[in-house]
Amino acid sequence: MDQAGLKFAPPFQSFFDTSFFREFANLKLNVLKLNAEKIPLYTTVDLATIPKGASVAHLFFNSRTLDEAGLEGSGIRFHGWFHNFNTLGEFKILDKKKFLQDEALSLMEAGSKGCLDDAVGFVVIAYADLKNYKFYYWFAVPTFQSVEFNMIKKEQLEDKSAFHEFLEDDSILCGILDPNEGNVLKGYMSELKLFDTLVVKDTSKIADCPTSLLKNFLSLWKSQNPGKDGCKVILLRNENSFSVDVSFRDNVNDGEIKTSGWERNVNGKLTPKFTDLRSSIDPSYLAEQSLDLNLSLMKWRQLPDLDLQSVKSSKALLLGAGTLGCNVARSLLAWGVQTITFVDNGTVSVSNPARQSLYTFEDRGLSKAETAAKAVKSIYPTVNASGINLEIPMIGHQVTEEAKQREYYETLVSLFATHDVIFLLTDSRETRWLPTLLGNISDKLVINAALGFDSYLVMRHGNYEQSDGTRLGCYFCHDVVAPSDSLTDRTLDEMCTVTRPGVALMASAQAVELAVSVLQHPEKNNSAPNATSILGEVPHQIRGFLSKHNLVKLHTPAYKHCAGCNRDVIDALRSDGWQFLKQALNDYKFIERLSGLSQVQQDTEKILNEMEDLNFGIQ
Repeated sequence: MDQAGLKFAPPFQSFFDTSFFREFANLKLNVLKLNAEKIPLYTTVDLATIPKGASVAHLFFNSRTLDEAGLEGSGIRFHGWFHNFNTLGEFKILDKKKFLQDEALSLMEAGSKGCLDDAVGFVVIAYADLKNYKFYYWFAVPTFQSVEFNMIKKEQLEDKSAFHEFLEDDSILCGILDPNEGNVLKGYMSELKLFDTLVVKDTSKIADCPTSLLKNFLSLWKSQNPGKDGCKVILLRNENSFSVDVSFRDNVNDGEIKTSGWERNVNGKLTPKFTDLRSSIDPSYLAEQSLDLNLSLMKWRQLPDLDLQSVKSSKALLLGAGTLGCNVARSLLAWGVQTITFVDNGTVSVSNPARQSLYTFEDRGLSKAETAAKAVKSIYPTVNASGINLEIPMIGHQVTEEAKQREYYETLVSLFATHDVIFLLTDSRETRWLPTLLGNISDKLVINAALGFDSYLVMRHGNYEQSDGTRLGCYFCHDVVAPSDSLTDRTLDEMCTVTRPGVALMASAQAVELAVSVLQHPEKNNSAPNATSILGEVPHQIRGFLSKHNLVKLHTPAYKHCAGCNRDVIDALRSDGWQFLKQALNDYKFIERLSGLSQVQQDTEKILNEMEDLNFGIQ
């Protein structure tokens, strides 16, 4: 082997676990976004456990590789850099040769200012197609070579006992042997000038082919010893350790630094790798990630301060699973809301599917609430959706089955306690009365949506805890009578919600967008009616008129005699519960008396009578 040119083996074979790409996807969506700056990677190699069939050490990448605190187990630690690209085009047109050369020269500079191990590192370049969950990547261990190396003599090393302490020390990969003390030094540049024997923990198992990292170590040693023609290298392995005497000769082109290091694919070609994870990942997880992608993209350019978590974590209670309920649910899904509960006591009729988007013709006769929940989960599998068959106790409707109606009431109380945003989407005024009271008692955000033939109202209810001067009104604050039975003896057109088809879609969208805007405001539902959040204005009421294609924003203070938010009424329900409610169900006039509406009606009638008695000289 006299004067034979040294041949080198790749230092590592890389293995990327699917968890690495999942973490990369999450990082891209929520942290990096359009930021193309490199980020650090961390991993370890245990040279004592290189697999028997492997020719070089394995370097593993998983979700913990992106966090130094996640490093586990024994082994030598390696630090590298991760470069992500925003488009596949950018990834493809990157000058890979120049990129690797720049990385190699950067390591060369780091080593020349520190120690031999500072000249070791790795890089990963990648592009993530998050719509299709495809990843393009390429791994490299940059090496540099300032001179040509020749092997003068090779000798087997039978006894490694002299290097036991060095082999047990995971903080060093390559050092310089101090023959006087018999120990291996860290290999700082000043030490390289003093001694001539490099000691390397070889990552290669190939006969006569040491790790290509030796190029870096030899180049640095030569840079500190320009007048010397050679040195000795001891390469320590689990088996078949050996030493070589190395001679140097300058490159043909003076000053040229040769660089290499891109990993070859399984076919031995120098080309990037490609991973398609769609088939190996739970489709439910893919659905969730795809939705998160669409939402997170809003934060990349338009709304970097958008608080998606406050929306996603909000638990939504939908009272009513008809046209409004179905469309509100779809909009909530689009915002990533994870918990949606439907409450309705109806069944799907043959006329429903055309307007109510969560039902099909095959669903006829089934429970609306349960079917809507099932449909939502079929659209977005990871959502926590449930349907509850429940008849909301209605003011002015006689109590006929007290045990059952009381159970309905207590279930509603429990639902209000466990949800954050309440949507009132029922088709009668009296079904909205009790939920309005419960919203005040539980201090929840209540969003009300109501439809006319070609108009709609969307509003947020005020909070009970606000002072009377600033508290916003509720759905009933414009009324001078309490809601009563409006469902008995109705004609066919009165039994159905007769509206232009587009009205419900518009109202549903406005209801959800209003709720999200409120959640983005620092004061949430305590915000003033003219306040703005990151998404824009946070109005009290939105009235839409399809006949004129316009919107009107209004706000109304809480009416102190309101049947739905009068403090005496709310306090009575809070203290007396079912007994109070039973009285209101049997006699809606009871609420008028308690709230003061009866007195308002009497005073109004008195004024009208006085007006009639006045003589204005008209015969």
